[in-house]
Amino acid sequence: MTSPTSPSTDGSGGGTGDAGTPSYTIDTSKPHPARMYDYFLGGKDNYEVDQEAAEQFMKVAPEVRDGVRANRYFMHRAVRHVVAEGGVRQILDIGTGLPTPPNVHQIARAVAPGTRVAYVDNDPIVSAHSRALMDQDDTSVVLADLRDPRGILDHPEVRRVIDFDQPVAVLLVAIVHFLSEAQDPDGIVATLRDALPTGSYLVLSHATGDLHEDHREDAAAVYRRATASMNLRHHARILDFFGDFTLVEPGLVTVTDWRPDEPRAAGAPPIGIYGGVARKNG
Repeated sequence: MTSPTSPSTDGSGGGTGDAGTPSYTIDTSKPHPARMYDYFLGGKDNYEVDQEAAEQFMKVAPEVRDGVRANRYFMHRAVRHVVAEGGVRQILDIGTGLPTPPNVHQIARAVAPGTRVAYVDNDPIVSAHSRALMDQDDTSVVLADLRDPRGILDHPEVRRVIDFDQPVAVLLVAIVHFLSEAQDPDGIVATLRDALPTGSYLVLSHATGDLHEDHREDAAAVYRRATASMNLRHHARILDFFGDFTLVEPGLVTVTDWRPDEPRAAGAPPIGIYGGVARKNG
């Protein structure tokens, strides 16, 4: 989403080659979701084309900056949950986006030092920035694409860090909404779920038009000229992505309502992003 990141995160918009396979070239002629997300967060790792698209998005969805922050804080809380309460010591973050402290490994290791993290994104710029910051043996940075989940699972740098015989938390934070129905998002997410052993978790957030009268269709249309389209989905449709995993309380809710650290300000605009955390039971 995420993030509106790209299906890479976020998986996402590095574009596709002539045969529809992911392409990892840097395309600065089109907005990229990860760089737009960086701009929404106030970062500097973006281009004029990303800034223009982000500004256009904000005109029709003025709450977006609050939204991306809320989405990121959801991720913080979800990571703390799967590590502290779920006992997970391995995290696969797909569609990581440009580094924004605190990053996943920092959040996780504040709870459990030594937690292993594999970051995946399909934007070479994201990959380069991430590698510059993360040179630890128990962290890897992988250039790969959500649209090729098997390629992620089998990647040697993912396998170096992640042992799929032990519980893993997979993060798909604001990224699945950059997969169109034609790209088979259900099959992609199912491939990832099926690779996980009992005790693993899926953390997922996804943009929706449910909470706004205009369904935020004009905002989503901004991404038509980006490297990945934004596909807003309803609550029931997003729920499908969790398959037979068991959602932890409070279930699939807006990211601001998922175990908030503090109550939202009265009258704050609604944030059109759902988030949930689910466990694979035996």
